[in-house]
Amino acid sequence: MSSSMYPKRRSAVTACSIKLPSGLTACSSKRPRLIAAAAISYPSSWASLQADLVRLIGWRVLASDLRDYVRFRAVCPHWRSSSVCPRGRGVVDPRFHPRRWMMLPEGHGLYPGHGRLHGYIRFINLSTGAIVRCLLPLFRDHCILDSVDGLLLLQRDEDTAIRLLHPFTGDIAELPPLATLMRLPGAKKNVEMVWTYLRNIGATSVSVSAAGVITVMIVVYKLSILAFATTRDHQWNVASWVLPPIGSLISSQGKLYMMDTSTFYTSGSGDTQIFQINPPQHEEMGSGSSSMPSKKLIATCWAGKMPAPQYLAECGSEVLVIGYSDGFFTHPLVYRLSDLILNGLSR
Repeated sequence: MSSSMYPKRRSAVTACSIKLPSGLTACSSKRPRLIAAAAISYPSSWASLQADLVRLIGWRVLASDLRDYVRFRAVCPHWRSSSVCPRGRGVVDPRFHPRRWMMLPEGHGLYPGHGRLHGYIRFINLSTGAIVRCLLPLFRDHCILDSVDGLLLLQRDEDTAIRLLHPFTGDIAELPPLATLMRLPGAKKNVEMVWTYLRNIGATSVSVSAAGVITVMIVVYKLSILAFATTRDHQWNVASWVLPPIGSLISSQGKLYMMDTSTFYTSGSGDTQIFQINPPQHEEMGSGSSSMPSKKLIATCWAGKMPAPQYLAECGSEVLVIGYSDGFFTHPLVYRLSDLILNGLSR
């Protein structure tokens, strides 16, 4: 049987959004009427995919990039209604965090909220290099403190309230004012100096509980403190334990990873310890944080194997430990932190 008896499968976009004209013919076919009849008898199955299957495909697309997921949902009304809308879930659902997107510096003295930008901010995809422009008028009275998983940590000018913004969906999570840290014992210094220190954030982590409670941890470099708060708290809290001298520091999957820097700026003897800081556990019946963040030693880099300095970096979902095999910085070494935890970098 000739293959021309069967119509070619159309693309998903075409199948969902364009009806087949009754007079459609194939240029290469000798029997156009038969081809048109066959096309009507055997329509493409793209538009008739089961909702569960559409949702499953959508999650796969979302794992690649949020913008691809938005395009996926725009194919047709059926796909849109069968997949989860990111608006309203952009912050509370980590699957919608735009992890590979970063705010693009404008240069030329332009900053978010500058009049010449007319409220627009550009973002770049670190994987593909794609650039998008978003209208974010929020920057008229907000400043950026940090970015984590593509979310923007903002401070409102009038009351120092901290807000976590999803730049693409516009979703916002409200956190206590940063000024509440000034009430803590460690803040009894020159007020202007402390404010400068509080805005010098070394790293930020965001985690979401099963109940949808968002916990944010921030490391303040100059004060060597770890502050944390949830969306149910009324003030920021500080960890009871003291941070070691902060060297390389990174946030990954809701946790913080940091190196003890006792030998960070030297190439002499001394091991480097790597700590994992977990967010506080949340009590469902309470109104705020129920415990302190926990600090755990997870790996040690022996100086004989990897002389200082070492650094932490993130690649995909992996945390990498980067260093050199000698003091001349000519032979780089790269280890996955998970391998160091499992096998160690021992003597």
